Amino acid sequence: MATKSVEQLTSNAKTLTNLAKDNVEVLTKSSAATITGIGSLAKACQDLVTRNFETLHASIQALSSVKTPQEFFEVQQKLVKEGFEAAVADSRAITELTTSVFTAAFEPMQKQVEAIQNIVKKAA
Repeated sequence: MATKSVEQLTSNAKTLTNLAKDNVEVLTKSSAATITGIGSLAKACQDLVTRNFETLHASIQALSSVKTPQEFFEVQQKLVKEGFEAAVADSRAITELTTSVFTAAFEPMQKQVEAIQNIVKKAA
């Protein structure tokens, strides 16, 4: 009986050691995915700012080249509509990118939690 207890304790210690190693690996994978994702997100935001600055410059040029008040309002309406559509599209793109970054970052941890739950169920 004592031998079985020692064997069980040894087995449990090995399981816990393996879990600790797996947890470190999962944390490393998750951190790497987070860093990569944040870099992608930062680049997307930088591209968005650059594009918006260029659009602003083009809009100012378009508004300054009008000849009549009616033409001004037509150009202004067009620019507002285009700006709104671009804002919606840009927001959607940033949201999708952010979601994929968080999914990639937490997926390894989620799998590890499921693995630990399965170990606990088997032990119980």
